[in-house]
Amino acid sequence: MLENTFNWLLEQQLLISLLILSLLVLERYSLKWLNANFVYKLWLMLPITLLLANMPEHFKPLPNNVISTMLISPKQGFSTTISISWVLVYSAIFSILALTAIVVHLRFINQLRLTNLDDKVLIDAHPDMQLLQSSAVSTPMVIGLFSNQLVLPTAYTQHIDSNALTLIIEHEKVHIKRADNLFNALALMATLLIWFNPLAWLGYMNFRRLQELSCDEKVLTNKTTQQRILYSKALINCAANSRAGLIAYSHYGDKNTMLQRLNQIKHTGNSSMIAKGALLIFAAGMISSFAIAKQPEAISKVQAISPIMRIEPLYPIQAAEQGISGSVVLKYDISPAGKTQNVSVVNAKPERVFDKEAKKALMQWQYKPSNSGFKDVLVQLDFAIDSNYKSEELIEKVTVAAK
Repeated sequence: MLENTFNWLLEQQLLISLLILSLLVLERYSLKWLNANFVYKLWLMLPITLLLANMPEHFKPLPNNVISTMLISPKQGFSTTISISWVLVYSAIFSILALTAIVVHLRFINQLRLTNLDDKVLIDAHPDMQLLQSSAVSTPMVIGLFSNQLVLPTAYTQHIDSNALTLIIEHEKVHIKRADNLFNALALMATLLIWFNPLAWLGYMNFRRLQELSCDEKVLTNKTTQQRILYSKALINCAANSRAGLIAYSHYGDKNTMLQRLNQIKHTGNSSMIAKGALLIFAAGMISSFAIAKQPEAISKVQAISPIMRIEPLYPIQAAEQGISGSVVLKYDISPAGKTQNVSVVNAKPERVFDKEAKKALMQWQYKPSNSGFKDVLVQLDFAIDSNYKSEELIEKVTVAAK
């Protein structure tokens, strides 16, 4: 399961990197013509394109008459080379990063020492929100992934003007309405899954910046110039005391982010419908291209399956000692990179004796790379304790002799 996931993630990196790079360029150069909320929503392209590029049609099994021609030559021989388990390295680093994120999150929550807000006027003004206060924060923030709570600094009345506070609370309400904390957690988890891709981390920071920019736009819609100035001053005050890191909760960003937000406030409402329409047409065409490009290879290329490395399974010691022979029929997929995936046991005689070693070896086999890989390849591994063992003939047979 882990190896299949790891191989799938590796296969998607080019597509993911191209999409993230496109979104980074859009944020850098197009916000004057495309408002931040529009660009922020374009992040939906990433999961949609991945879904279409791996849509079910690509995984449909080939007809039986085609599978019958997918014969894997037993003359290739076996390699006993043992490679580093990159899957274990990947899993270990991911586990460390995920654990770090959880610890940082829990420690942050514990440090808040939350208490109920005692400002009855403010509570009455926002009956749809749960208001809390904390001496550990100096800026308002929303916590919680599913049940959101607004946390205010204990001495907020001394540092934030009442009119500015109204705008800041409106900003936080946008986060609550859109469930931004939940999406931040999902985005962080996705980034940790592909921690080895530097563009993923840049994309995550871009996603969080655009989220704040889009919130600013929604708050400042139909606001006066005086309110915009007041809001900008409140943002500067909040950013000076903001904290980020591996926390899914929305933050006000560093100095560079704040400069971008203040600059974007000047352009709020100045978006081009022509530019938006052209970009949507381009995005739709690009997504369609990715979906079409992932269709299976033509049937005439089925014979292109070619193994370049096979790891011979170990003969189970207990089976060898007891003189047990048997066969295992396995079904698996071959990725475009030539990796075996989704290995499963179709049939085994006797049951559960040779399954583990057969799957373990097959998951290390390597094939010649192809345009789109192959699905539902069958192979039969015969574990023969002596030369008198007879078995049914299925697709491909590889005899494994007892050591």
